[in-house]
Amino acid sequence: MQNNKLIGQLRLPVIVAPMFLVSGPDLVIASCNAGLIGSFPGPNARTAEELEKWMHQIHSSTSNPWAFNMITHKTYDRFGVELDLIKKFQPEIVITALGSPERVIDAVHGYGGKVIADVNNINFARRCADMDVDGMALICHGAGGHTGHLSPFSFTAYVREFFDGLIVLAGSISNGQHIRAAQLLGADLSYMGTRFISAQESNAVDEYKSMIINSTYEDLRMTNLFTGAQAYYLKDSILKNNLDPDNLDSNTNGFNVSASQDKIKAWKDIWSAGQGVGLIKNIESVESIVEKLESEFLQG
Repeated sequence: MQNNKLIGQLRLPVIVAPMFLVSGPDLVIASCNAGLIGSFPGPNARTAEELEKWMHQIHSSTSNPWAFNMITHKTYDRFGVELDLIKKFQPEIVITALGSPERVIDAVHGYGGKVIADVNNINFARRCADMDVDGMALICHGAGGHTGHLSPFSFTAYVREFFDGLIVLAGSISNGQHIRAAQLLGADLSYMGTRFISAQESNAVDEYKSMIINSTYEDLRMTNLFTGAQAYYLKDSILKNNLDPDNLDSNTNGFNVSASQDKIKAWKDIWSAGQGVGLIKNIESVESIVEKLESEFLQG
């Protein structure tokens, strides 16, 4: 019932996905005010003080639901600070990524919020279901920033066998028909990330936005070199950094999500996108994007 209430508040059943160095207060607020759920990842704010200002700005600028994306990996050195800010500003949704959601569940449930865990395989999905999460974001093959390996058809069906909470489907969802299709597969909400990189309100630099609207699927390369996790990157941004996009080494050092400037630089200079990148043609406002999505959704 509570899930129906949340979805019923929305113009479209969409979470604008939290994108590293792309999602900021302007994109979150514009998304929420356009009838979607806006979100952003904590590391986008360079300091704890800046993060507090961002959360205050969002909290005071929209009465609609918004989501905070929190890294729960053991190597993330700002975990405690971000958990305190979650308790203070109480976002309706906390999306956990790159680690166990168990670390935040009690705190978020304590103020009535929902915890949605990013998952990219069945085993982790089963573990999250046992942890009393409210929802799962199924990261399927074709997603950008960190991609999965499973088809949305099989992944959704498998998870629905043992989980009746919120399911958010992620991976190349680019238009209103895709949102409708996600519902038919059994998902409650869709993650849309790449579609909003070129939004006027996003924090992506102009060159990144231009590269998005001028690229196709053939311009993507999948690698774990930069973060230790498999992700899709735009070929031209790799070339700009004097690397051969077709001969990238594998990362054998394991996964690390500390907030060091070296980690941030990898994402600042080398840009990610999902497989739906070729369907994006313009730089436009969030409201304009949502109007198109709504029209496509209703026709679909």
